[in-house]
Amino acid sequence: MATEDSSSSATQTQQYPLPTILTYPSSTPPTLITQGAEGRLYKSTYLLPSIPCAVKYRPPKAWRHPVLDARLTRHRILSEARILAKCRREGVPVPTVYAADEAGGWLMMEWVSGGPVRAAVNTWLARWRDDERSKGRSGDAPVAVEGTEAGDQDLVQLLRRVAAAVGLLHKVGIIHGDLTTSNMMLRPWGEGRQPPANGHTHSHENGNGDRDEGLLDGEIVIIDFGLASQGVSDEDRAVDLYVLERAFASTHPRAEKLFTAILESVYRDAFKQAPVVLRKLEDVRMRGRKRSMVG
Repeated sequence: MATEDSSSSATQTQQYPLPTILTYPSSTPPTLITQGAEGRLYKSTYLLPSIPCAVKYRPPKAWRHPVLDARLTRHRILSEARILAKCRREGVPVPTVYAADEAGGWLMMEWVSGGPVRAAVNTWLARWRDDERSKGRSGDAPVAVEGTEAGDQDLVQLLRRVAAAVGLLHKVGIIHGDLTTSNMMLRPWGEGRQPPANGHTHSHENGNGDRDEGLLDGEIVIIDFGLASQGVSDEDRAVDLYVLERAFASTHPRAEKLFTAILESVYRDAFKQAPVVLRKLEDVRMRGRKRSMVG
């Protein structure tokens, strides 16, 4: 039975062609984490079995001309690696690049422990909703989190950390291209990383018992720079913020207004051009509303 399970697991893990780096006998058997239109993400190890890593692989596209496919893959792997390296030098919280092979189409990075911000926020909001209903405040009507109560401060501080990370990213001249709470990880404090001096960790006296104890604690780490580019255009930065706003509103509608207010407040102080970017954001929002009205 154990042999059958192992065989089945190996077949499931390797149902797609692997990058060469993961086929060597010394490599830890990779685990397929997710698959997208452009590539696949595996979990393996780097140098030692005790050091987990993420391997992003862009397999050859049979429907694309081989020469064009090789050039595009090379460009995208090198571009993502360079952007991640620049972010690390400038202090932006992103995964460390371990290795890259633009010809082989893979990029090996630090494995970020923890879960996506999206999952943590949704869990917190679900518990918040249940708590509101138990107090007879909301019923079935959608009630927004205002961030004014003591029990809301964990969420407020998390959103402030998200806004600060995005502000720093734009400050160093990087446009992410796909900012969502799914592309942000919540890495537990530790390993030399500590909460900021004005940060917030969970409180036992927030009136919610252990409802959200430690759920939203951790460092924000931005991931998935496959669509990222380098640039300092205020318009591009504003579009980046707009994408994040729309994604947040779609995924976490109860906290949409709170997030927008915190984003503007924290982002405004992130760098010199931030107020200009926020004015551009108003224009982008207006264009988005007109497009929605026209259909």
